[in-house]
Amino acid sequence: MCGIIGILSKKTVAQKLIDGLKRLEYRGYDSAGIATIDKNQLHRLRAEGKISKLEELYKAQNISGSVGIGHTRWATHGAPITRNAHPHAEENIAVVHNGIIENFLELREELESEGYVFETETDTEVIPKLIHRYLRKNNNLVKAVQKAIKRLNGAFALGIIDVDNPNIMFAAKQGSPLAIGYGDGEMYLGSDAVALAPLTNTISYLNEGDIAQITCDDVVVFDKENNIVKREKVHIAPADMQTAKGHYRHYMLKEIYEQPTVIGTTLNAYYHPVTGDISLPKLPFKLKNIPKITIIACGTSYYAASVAKYWIEQTALVPVEIDIASEFRYRKPILSPGGMMVVISQSGETADTLAALRYGKEHGQHSVAILNVAQSTMAREADAFIQTLAGPEIGVASTKAFTTQLIALACLTLAIAQEKKTITAEEEQRLGSSLSEISSRALEVLNHDEAIQNLSHELAGAKDILYIGRGTSYPIAQEGALKLKEISYIHAEATAAGELKHGPISLVDENVPIIAIAPSDDLFEKTASNIREIAARGGKIILLSDKKGIKSLKDVAYTTIELPKAEPFATPILYAIPIQLIAYHVAVAKGTDVDQPRNLAKSVTVE
Repeated sequence: MCGIIGILSKKTVAQKLIDGLKRLEYRGYDSAGIATIDKNQLHRLRAEGKISKLEELYKAQNISGSVGIGHTRWATHGAPITRNAHPHAEENIAVVHNGIIENFLELREELESEGYVFETETDTEVIPKLIHRYLRKNNNLVKAVQKAIKRLNGAFALGIIDVDNPNIMFAAKQGSPLAIGYGDGEMYLGSDAVALAPLTNTISYLNEGDIAQITCDDVVVFDKENNIVKREKVHIAPADMQTAKGHYRHYMLKEIYEQPTVIGTTLNAYYHPVTGDISLPKLPFKLKNIPKITIIACGTSYYAASVAKYWIEQTALVPVEIDIASEFRYRKPILSPGGMMVVISQSGETADTLAALRYGKEHGQHSVAILNVAQSTMAREADAFIQTLAGPEIGVASTKAFTTQLIALACLTLAIAQEKKTITAEEEQRLGSSLSEISSRALEVLNHDEAIQNLSHELAGAKDILYIGRGTSYPIAQEGALKLKEISYIHAEATAAGELKHGPISLVDENVPIIAIAPSDDLFEKTASNIREIAARGGKIILLSDKKGIKSLKDVAYTTIELPKAEPFATPILYAIPIQLIAYHVAVAKGTDVDQPRNLAKSVTVE
């Protein structure tokens, strides 16, 4: 989603602002801009498209100033054009904004009736005008900011500067993440820690409703009641090395190749390979007393939840309901007293998922968050937090975050089964051992990269691609279809193999490749029957299976990708990797923007 950077210093800040925006590129954006104050003047530079265009403008105009704000915009209100890019301004006041102001039309009409003229279609433009209006009435910037923000409905994070107060920067947060960084004679503002990583390792996160008045040396935070409060400072490790592409062509490929390592790192955090013990973060409730589990997520994380439903119900014998976060609250779900809600999010800031977490807590649910970002809103608000140790994921299409989510969910499954005593010690050891082998098995899968790359050139010409699978392979098929759609822009659809005859088989002809995910597990024979039905209708089958499965179906498969044999409990994690590689190489063959696909954002922080 949109990204914010702000710097208050005694030195020129424009280049640092641009560098900060580059670190926020992974969030997805369609325009960018900066504003600085110098010699009682407000300087704004804005550009449509890549940050490189903004940097070209800066080099041509060489603006200076020791206070400034910057923004990467992902269009919500108004087209992705320069005029709608942030920062927005009214006379001497400039604002950057993440989120959506839900009542902006009402505010716009009110301001227009007082003579204010709007130049854009954005919701953000009401903010500097509203602040200007209150400042004109009482000549007190702090009160003007506070009054203006009280009028805003919706989710927002704001950075605000004023020419007449060049030694102050304001920040405000409501439902959208925002962090303040502390430096030596400098202070910073960022929509996440990545933006601030090279500048400082000391940050504090604003709470809901906070407004911060920042100077070069300190910050004063007002809560939503305008009381002065303290917000805890935390230390973060620099992430420079982790966010470099290295020798990989794209971040996505780098992150696919990091999976053997991060899978192992995440597993080792919660599973002892010698004793077989599962050691989750301390929970303030007993898993053995949980009558029902509700798992909430969006996108890729939802497919991780779908796998977990199979695992938990089959292994821990606890009923599980899964829901797409954006739908969950609106059907007014019935939640079991004392139940557990599990929310899954890479960023820990996904707006729909966060709202669902709060709904569950309001309705008496215990809560566990599975997240990749420790310093995030969900991590702070859930009863317990299981971190996926994937490291920063820059590519918009999730890869290593997904497989580490599966690892965390597998460990949670075994922990529940342990407490409920639904599996024997021998079964527990077998399942745990199957997970401990995944890192090395994942390395074997990556050896197929060249073969998948060769196949991708043919797939790149397809208009439609169908994915099928059964059991835990079905959500992996869904994730495969999503990945392909996200970055190659090819229409892809996933269906449960047993549903083919109920309609989807009508799509099959010689022009529609079918990617079949079919490990030789207990459901293999049924899936094999469906694959043969496809072959009988001229379908071009790309079979992902192990040696045994391929031997059984090689007579009808157009091509095969042989994967290592693994315990069925672990196969979803393993089979996730080749579907990522397929999507990646097809996208590269088509020449799309792999790391920043059109219309998508990494962190969806508004509903």
